[in-house]
Amino acid sequence: MHKRILRFFLVLIVLVFALWCKMRWGVWFHNPPEEPYAPLTQPGRVLLTFGEDEQSRLVSWQCDSVLHPSWVELVGPAGDTLRIEAKGEIFASRSGRAAYYIARLDRLSQSGSYAYRVATEGRTSDWYAFRVFPSGPRPISFLFIGDVQDTIQGATNRFLRQALARHPKCELTISGGDLIERPTDAYWAEGFRNIDSLGQFMPLLAVTGNHDYFKGIIPRMERRFDLVFPYFLRAAVRDNRVYTLCYGNVQFFLLDSNRRPHQLWQQRRWLREQLHQSRAQWKILVLHHPLFSIKGNNNLVQRWMFNDLVEEYGVDLVLQGHEHAYARTTRKEKDGTPTTPVYTVSHCSPKNYRIQFDDRFDRFGISSRYYQIVETTDTVLTLSAYNVGDHSLYDSLRIVKNFPSEAQCVRIDDQGRFMPEYMKYTPLPGNKKDSKFKERIEHYCQTHPEKLFVK
Repeated sequence: MHKRILRFFLVLIVLVFALWCKMRWGVWFHNPPEEPYAPLTQPGRVLLTFGEDEQSRLVSWQCDSVLHPSWVELVGPAGDTLRIEAKGEIFASRSGRAAYYIARLDRLSQSGSYAYRVATEGRTSDWYAFRVFPSGPRPISFLFIGDVQDTIQGATNRFLRQALARHPKCELTISGGDLIERPTDAYWAEGFRNIDSLGQFMPLLAVTGNHDYFKGIIPRMERRFDLVFPYFLRAAVRDNRVYTLCYGNVQFFLLDSNRRPHQLWQQRRWLREQLHQSRAQWKILVLHHPLFSIKGNNNLVQRWMFNDLVEEYGVDLVLQGHEHAYARTTRKEKDGTPTTPVYTVSHCSPKNYRIQFDDRFDRFGISSRYYQIVETTDTVLTLSAYNVGDHSLYDSLRIVKNFPSEAQCVRIDDQGRFMPEYMKYTPLPGNKKDSKFKERIEHYCQTHPEKLFVK
């Protein structure tokens, strides 16, 4: 009798597991097909990013399906013109092939405005311009965007233009991953429409997101990603797309949080070495998966791998995406006083997730999209979050510290605590998950009477 009962439960477990796998199979393993495509006949998909230091730039573009002599025409601040040869590579995807080119603009020691265009065998792009600022520690300002990925008919490009028009001091843009929906030519085309007239004029740095990978037992990254964001070609550690850049008074550390534990361990060793060597006034870590998840106990491996280093080496700010909502938290001293690091989760995709309201977080935002402006001085880092819809200020926090000092004192000025949290949510009729999420929202609002809410 006992054996029969045991067999029954084993069979039941196997059936439940099989049913669960069937339901999740597409999430884990389905990659959308790539429609056949033709390469660009004129140089296009031009992207400006950084090289190995703050005074070098990389320019990447695509043109034709065979390699041709290609170059960048660069006009410096003094009016001198240079021709910089580009290296090309053919990339063949599942449904097409195209030639990609990379030109390295190294040691742009003259600060000022540069004009450039790319050329492939006499075919040229439009003229673009960018600025190079004096090297060394100085205050900076930059724009951070979380996940974009979905096609929303040009809305992303419009809001990015508006955001940068409102914040003209921004010198670069950083993406927290999932800039595209999936690795197909059509989604890459949409991604470049999103950053059109921005990515050619202002350097863009992006970390890898899970949507940038092919799904599978072992997720796989296309070579195309590296040809678009070529700073990974020299900076990668084994097969980990990591990168660090000292820019102004900030050092950025970019991680590839999508990898398996042994690869994350390789990144941990790299990060420890880079943080140990860093003498930057401000240290900012960028990765896709939040170290402290707002969807429950997710991303524990990433937290175990990296968070102790983040705390040990005085990282000031951790910028993250992946979980489509807004959240911000700070590390707490034993007496509850907030201190660094500050962690934010953000996105600007039309897709929103149902989240958990963990009290370790200081602030949330749901059912909307957000972007961040980060500004630094010698002693203050200001993080400001804005609502994509009307560009209204949604959250604001200042990290104040004396630097350099052996007895470094850090103070957190949380101006966001006086601002209402956006908690509007309309569940779909009959959707149990939506109804439960609505209940969680109501419980969170009721148990935090000290906060202001928009409901």
